[in-house]
Order: sequence, then C-alpha cells, then structure tokens
Amino acid sequence: MKEESRTNIGTPVPDASDPEELHEQVERTRDELGRTVEALAAKADVKAQAKEKTAAAKEQASEKVALAADQLRGKAEQATRLVKDKTPDPLLERTAQAAAQVRDTASKAGQYAAGKAPEPVREKAGQAASFARTNRGPLIVSGTLLAAFLLVRRARGRR
Repeated sequence: MKEESRTNIGTPVPDASDPEELHEQVERTRDELGRTVEALAAKADVKAQAKEKTAAAKEQASEKVALAADQLRGKAEQATRLVKDKTPDPLLERTAQAAAQVRDTASKAGQYAAGKAPEPVREKAGQAASFARTNRGPLIVSGTLLAAFLLVRRARGRR
C-alpha cells in the first residue's frame, strides 16, 4: 500500500493494481464492520442491559441480606450468652422447670383439644406446632427473656 493512496479519514486505499491486496482490505473492512455492528447491537439491546443490571442488583442485595443476617445472628448469640451469664442459676433452673411444665400442660391440652376440636382448628394448631418446632431457639430465648423480665419486675415491686 502506498502512503500517498490514503483517504481523508485515515483508511488506507488499496492499490487497484493488486487484486490480493484489494481482497485482504475488503476482508478486514468486513471484520471491522461486523464488530462495529455487534457493538452497536449490544448497546441498543435495552432489554438485555436491563436484565444484566437487575441481576447485578439482585446479587448485591442478596449479599447485603446475607451479611445482615450473619450480623444479626451474631448479635442474637451474644445477647443470649449475656442473658445466660447475668441470670442466676436458680432462676435458670426455675425457668427450665416452668418450661417443662408448660410443655407437659400444652401436650395434655393438645391431646384434649384434638379430641374435641373441629378439623380446621386442628389443622391450624398443627401449623402453629410446626412453626414452634422450626423456630425453637428464638422462642426459647424470647421465653427466657420474658421470664427474666417478669421476675425482675416482680422483685422490684416487692421493694
């Protein structure tokens, strides 16, 4: 290709006397044009861009939720340890005894109610029991906190 055979936009003009060079120039131009068209099509595909941004936002939100859940779990464990450490042993024993009595009474009441209750009520009770089984830890912590609160309140009332 000769230096003087250039257009004013900087693209070399092939020497018309060499058909191979002309063919190579056409192939290069086709490749460049194909890449340009693909790039323009990608920029014009608003739906695909929206999907990509949505997926990225979803992933980022999931990461933040997981981080917050981990932090919350850690703080709950710390609060549980603190309550257990600060609660006197006799109180913990009484709470455990009360929990056992409540379980026993609830079991008896459940058996009695199962024989007397209509089917929709039994179904709702089964759902509540399954919820309590799956969330046993938080319910125990909540019960312990409630019992400690009530005992402290009761002790302050006697003064």
